[in-house]
Amino acid sequence: MYGAELAEIYELVHRGRGKNYATETTEVAKHVWARKPDAASLLDVACGTGGHLAFFAELFDDVEGLDMSEAMLAVARRRRAARTLHHGDMRTFALDRRFDAITCMFGSIGYLASAAELDAALARFAGHLVPGGVVAIDPWWFPETFIEGYVSADVVTVDERTVARVSHSRREGDASRMHVHYVVADARSGARHFTETHLISLFPRAGYEAAFRRAGLTVDYIGGVQSGRGLFVGQRD
Repeated sequence: MYGAELAEIYELVHRGRGKNYATETTEVAKHVWARKPDAASLLDVACGTGGHLAFFAELFDDVEGLDMSEAMLAVARRRRAARTLHHGDMRTFALDRRFDAITCMFGSIGYLASAAELDAALARFAGHLVPGGVVAIDPWWFPETFIEGYVSADVVTVDERTVARVSHSRREGDASRMHVHYVVADARSGARHFTETHLISLFPRAGYEAAFRRAGLTVDYIGGVQSGRGLFVGQRD
């Protein structure tokens, strides 16, 4: 799971790769407001360093974030992505309030290891919604859209620091295992190398939809958005 080394360069790398946090948050907000026009409060689950959360804070009156990585939350706190940030697990978190909207972005839902864990997370989301509240989940790839052996390579330079990122993904049962290598270099510290390994579940579309329904949520799938992975949007009955 995301450690201190990656937390410091996480957004630098993904912005350099072309990720547009503002566009993605606007897309999600559009679908939230289409279902609940008065939505004003939002919880971003697996908020990470606050890349999406900071933009949600410009769109909604009251936003909070939750993540299980203290290293990522430390970055989010420094940037003041939201007034309230919680350390917690999406499968078990219990906050003393409810929200108009709950989001889970950038394929983070895929870190759940099984359908039972997906059910647990969706139940937590639904339990933290006001009546008529909305859940928006940016999924990881489906089994049929995952590309076996996919290799990605990028080099990004920002503020005299250069980061090279190379990843390779293979299918492993019902999940994808992604090995990522980073080389980070600057004039003061020279170059350093570290690696990350991520096991991310390849839940099928029908599996997501069934989990939404078991949590008491309606569900729609919007294809083509969020870098092609699509977006699940559900609403509490």
